[in-house]
Amino acid sequence: MTRHIAFDRLHNFRDLGGYRTDEGRSLRWRRLYRSDSLGKLQGQDLDRFRALGIRTVIDLRYPWEIEARGAVPGRDGLSYHNLSIEHRPYDQAEIDPALDPWRYLADRYAEVAMDGAKEIRTALEVIADGDGGPLVFHCASGKDRTGLIAALVLSLLGVSEDDIAADFAVTELATARLLADWQAAHPDRTMRWPGYGRAPEQVIRLFLADLAAAHGSVRGYTTEVLGVDEQLAEQLRNSLLTPAGSA
Repeated sequence: MTRHIAFDRLHNFRDLGGYRTDEGRSLRWRRLYRSDSLGKLQGQDLDRFRALGIRTVIDLRYPWEIEARGAVPGRDGLSYHNLSIEHRPYDQAEIDPALDPWRYLADRYAEVAMDGAKEIRTALEVIADGDGGPLVFHCASGKDRTGLIAALVLSLLGVSEDDIAADFAVTELATARLLADWQAAHPDRTMRWPGYGRAPEQVIRLFLADLAAAHGSVRGYTTEVLGVDEQLAEQLRNSLLTPAGSA
């Protein structure tokens, strides 16, 4: 199976299928996707998107981002959820270049994990709904907010931290195009932060380590803060994983 799915205007659309869990099961292919903004879909890209048979969209952006950039077009027949998990906006182009960039991003993720607990919990419930897939979740670049949700879902399913970190870092393949999009949208601005669009493994590893330090484990965070019980965790496994004992 192909993880990356090619679009002309989307740079970071990919399938989360195939990752192995600690129980020996795998994420089902063509069931769960992550992406950059679906507001960019048009023409042949929109046809490609529809051909995937996606039935549910989780849009993690602020409402004002959606108003400015658009939501997924042609929502008839789609279950659409706007769950803005980030509550403290910041401009990545203006991050102080003198700061440790990966520590800075991990700290922002930690804020989102606490501020957006209600929305994150709802996103997990939507993802766990076996009747709602195939499903895609996305933010603007498909990097930070999307990467956080992907990391939590994969963690709850028992995917290794190495695979979670590797999945996060796949966004690096899209960095040049994300930067070009920003420059095209802001011709009168200068990018201050040299890490724009970057997604090295270190960022998500720091975030996961911070959750474990504060709550004993990532699962401890999902239990204590999000209220994820074994019933919801089992729904996630049933919805997203191949059957036990399958190849």
